[in-house]
Amino acid sequence: MRRTGSIRVESQQLSVQGLQIAMQVAGEGPPLLLINGMTRSQQSWKPFTRELTGRTIVTFDAPGVGDSPNALLPLSMAGHAALAVAVLDAAGLAEADVLGFSHGGAVAQQLACDAPDRVGRLVLAATSCGVGATPSRGRAVLSGVEALADEASWQFADALGLLWHSLAISSWSSISFLGAITAPTLVVCGTRDSVVPPANSRVLARRIPNASLVLLPAGHDLQLAEHATALARAAEKFLQTTTQPINIEGQDHGLSAL
Repeated sequence: MRRTGSIRVESQQLSVQGLQIAMQVAGEGPPLLLINGMTRSQQSWKPFTRELTGRTIVTFDAPGVGDSPNALLPLSMAGHAALAVAVLDAAGLAEADVLGFSHGGAVAQQLACDAPDRVGRLVLAATSCGVGATPSRGRAVLSGVEALADEASWQFADALGLLWHSLAISSWSSISFLGAITAPTLVVCGTRDSVVPPANSRVLARRIPNASLVLLPAGHDLQLAEHATALARAAEKFLQTTTQPINIEGQDHGLSAL
């Protein structure tokens, strides 16, 4: 364990099902599990987590990303969700709020379906329900890989990892179980998102019970520093709510709600 300023930071290598998974637990307070986008390591959350206070932040690198070696065989989306459960176990958490970005948002949906008792409140950022979401979703899978891979410091450890993740998401769909998600849910997307257009988020918000939708004046990459504050404010407002989620009015922060 180390400390950055006054913040507790604990990094570890988790061994699960023959995989070595790099994970980190930082801070103190109610736990929030962050699940990365397809080509992103856990370091990509830094602009966002700097905007949060009073929370235990749990992050991890999926196989083939950051400090986690690649898997020999591809994981299904259920397999990725099972890894998230293993990370919660390793952190000693029976339950946590969960925020997933892009590909991580798909994993978060699967997690909320497969292990509903482990998810408190759910935030789905710039993501979709997968195959059959909207006509543009097929193009988004490929264009999203290309767009996100431009961030060299956040790329996969190897090309095979990218292929495995692409295969997992290419045939996956949550459309059949969205109505069974019990976690209060906030769906967030950028109005200028051309990778996963806002229509995808509207599908999620309409099909998930007790879901809200917030639109940000942004593109796809809500992890960028210039969007981190708005995303953090929307997420914090929702996560701190003790009643059923409602549409969040956030004009002071550049937000719009539908």
